[in-house]
Amino acid sequence: MPDISATDAARNFADLLDKVEHNGEKFTVVRRGRTIAEIRPIQASQGGEVKAMLRRHRLDSTWGNDLATVRALLEVEERT
Repeated sequence: MPDISATDAARNFADLLDKVEHNGEKFTVVRRGRTIAEIRPIQASQGGEVKAMLRRHRLDSTWGNDLATVRALLEVEERT
């Protein structure tokens, strides 16, 4: 992952984003000799992991009762 100075990243931000988006390139942004950020493509997701997790865990038929119990315990505070 090549280093790029914060100044160069700012001056060439559109080109930098094009390289990330179209070529999948990754960059480490350095300011005053310190690494401060990474610019990299995000992983595309179709939500498959979340869907699979939801399929593994069925609905809890007592959840509604638990929620009602918690709501009954709440006390409304008057605000001034």
